[in-house]
Amino acid sequence: MLSSIQASVKGMKEQAKIANRYRPETIKQLAAAITVAVGVSPSDAAILADALVDADIQGITTHGVSRLNIYVRRMQKGLINPKAELIVNRQRGSTLAVDAGNGLGQVQAVKTLQKLMPMAKENGVAMATIGNSQHFGALSYYCNHAAAQDMILLAMTNGEPAMSPAGGCQAYFGTNPVAASFPTGKGYPVKIDLATSIVARGNIIAAQKRGQPIPPGWALTVDGEPTTDASAALAGTVLTMAGHKGYALALMVEVFSGVLSGAAFGSSIGSMYKNMDRKQDVGHFFCLLDIAAFIDPSEFKQRMDQAIDEIKACRKQPGVNEILIPGERSHAKAQENLERGIFIEEAVQKELKLLCEELKIPFRLG
Repeated sequence: MLSSIQASVKGMKEQAKIANRYRPETIKQLAAAITVAVGVSPSDAAILADALVDADIQGITTHGVSRLNIYVRRMQKGLINPKAELIVNRQRGSTLAVDAGNGLGQVQAVKTLQKLMPMAKENGVAMATIGNSQHFGALSYYCNHAAAQDMILLAMTNGEPAMSPAGGCQAYFGTNPVAASFPTGKGYPVKIDLATSIVARGNIIAAQKRGQPIPPGWALTVDGEPTTDASAALAGTVLTMAGHKGYALALMVEVFSGVLSGAAFGSSIGSMYKNMDRKQDVGHFFCLLDIAAFIDPSEFKQRMDQAIDEIKACRKQPGVNEILIPGERSHAKAQENLERGIFIEEAVQKELKLLCEELKIPFRLG
């Protein structure tokens, strides 16, 4: 009897997921329309919408359309400048120090990458620090764009305090991710995109929204006690990955992204959700390499394919059917979502609907 009930519940959840799937282009148009309604130019709104929906397509829902509501609320309060210009404060050779003007992080990051690409083509490498910015979504979005142009982007960003140094229980660092993507001949790039925390904080935020517990070992309370309560974890601190090694990497990212860029760092960074009275002042770091400056791109891809084949041919652990390559799972998820539509949680749909009602925009998901 119990198994039949469980099967029924599982079937209902699957039906709900099917019902909540929508065409990416439809969601993109809706997100852009909402963003334009709060003062963002159509071209900049298109960049933001593309970045958000791409994250949902890739299965990174924590950085997808679910973030649009808080971006809009911060723009409405004057905490994000919807019309910000990207300002180059310094330029020497193929390096840039830019000021995002407290604008939308995704928009200013894409514009910075567009500036770096011709510089890297000419000089082999180009780098930029981006200060006075915001949360800018999934780093792999920018890295994958570079890989599609036969280039390699090493990207990193700091963020609002969420993670303590090893041995501490006070949030100081953001989850401070670092990422790079490498083109291949396999139909997908090798994608490295990881937080220096044991888990991306967005997963804890998502668990809190769903009213679900988090696994043990993810976080500590404000008093330094282990917790499975998502709310207590958000009030406390996420743990670093690999202990002191994750702490060291987080510090490296903080220096490149915050200290070097002139942006805020550590506990000086504003919280996107908690501090609705001040800007975030997040910093980013981009290092872009043109593969052709080092090796012929076609040969590079052949060598990458060889490396992938050799990794997959490694002797497997008992019970393991296949060794996966970083980026392979998200590529498969992207193919599924492009075919079936992207899943938008009901809570996110309610946020989008409320925004449309407030801004007098037709709420159409299709």
